[in-house]
Amino acid sequence: MRVPFYNIKAQYDELHAELDSAVHDVLSSGTYTISGGTVCSALEKDLSSLLDVRHAISVHSGTDALRIMLDAAGIGRGDEVITTAFTFVASVETIVQAGATPIFVDIDPRTFNIDPSAIEAAVTPRTKAIMPIHLFGQMVDTDAIQTIAEKHGLVVLEDAAQAVGATRHGKAAGKFGLSAGFSFYVTKNLGAAGDAGLIVTNDDAVAEKCRAIRVHGMGRERYHYDCLGYTSRMDEIQAAVLRVKLNRLSAWNLHRSRIAEIYTAALGGSGVTLPITCRGNVHAWHQYTIRTPGRDALQERLKAEGVDSAIFYPVPIHFHAPYRRFGGGEGSLPVTEACAKDVLSLPIHQHLPLDHAAYVAEQVLAFTGVLAARR
Repeated sequence: MRVPFYNIKAQYDELHAELDSAVHDVLSSGTYTISGGTVCSALEKDLSSLLDVRHAISVHSGTDALRIMLDAAGIGRGDEVITTAFTFVASVETIVQAGATPIFVDIDPRTFNIDPSAIEAAVTPRTKAIMPIHLFGQMVDTDAIQTIAEKHGLVVLEDAAQAVGATRHGKAAGKFGLSAGFSFYVTKNLGAAGDAGLIVTNDDAVAEKCRAIRVHGMGRERYHYDCLGYTSRMDEIQAAVLRVKLNRLSAWNLHRSRIAEIYTAALGGSGVTLPITCRGNVHAWHQYTIRTPGRDALQERLKAEGVDSAIFYPVPIHFHAPYRRFGGGEGSLPVTEACAKDVLSLPIHQHLPLDHAAYVAEQVLAFTGVLAARR
């Protein structure tokens, strides 16, 4: 059996008539890229309602979302931003690009998210913000982080790139920080036909500044520039694709959760460490990530049996050349470093048949020897 890690084409196959029509409408309109375009504005309204936030600002990518958020929050040279090194590089590179210093703290090995108990010890007079990352689709402990932020007068900027559809105590990712950034890269739960991203905030002033920054710093008047900015508009075709797929997001995330349930039920007691869902959380299951000391051998076994898998992230950010100066070297983040050595993500996407998920679990069990013992 062949089990691919992603199946992007299946999304098109399911929705091709709607997608073709939506893209055709944009092409025939002659309006492709414009700040506040009709389709982008409609998407922003849709997402503002879904996420229950006052402002949703479409941008070119999730990376741009983080960078613009940092600028809008006034984060710059001399400031420190507390985050983790177990993440996609964009979380950290945008902090450095803003002129600030990333301060790495360790993660919770059960969730792969920032460990709130490690944050307070990292606060200094230069600390300006905390950037928690809702990794793999699970929200961080927002209560603990908010308490620390309020105590020290810090800004919270959420990296929600992998967490569209995730909630904590009934509140969607993106609601508890000053602002939050989402990615709609093609492999995300809600994916465009290329790059696309979103900033959300309940702060009117932050929203106004983000809208200006995404178009060269142009404020309310055309060709009047209020601040330094970028070219970061979402194009109308990406917005059209996302609006079609948004109607399926809830059902697609539910299917992901069913796959996670199959893995969890089958692999319990197998010797691999399974991901957990924290009390009060609804996990978006962008990834289903297990841990095992035999990670590389397991990945080879799965490959031999036709099953794709992936490693997110094999090398912690503080080990990479551009970011070594911000870390404490090997051993400084023991949990992060241990996870990087033994994490493996199994296939989980909205078009993975449930019997294929059962086959994946069977191959993991065969590797661990549990399947033979059960028989």
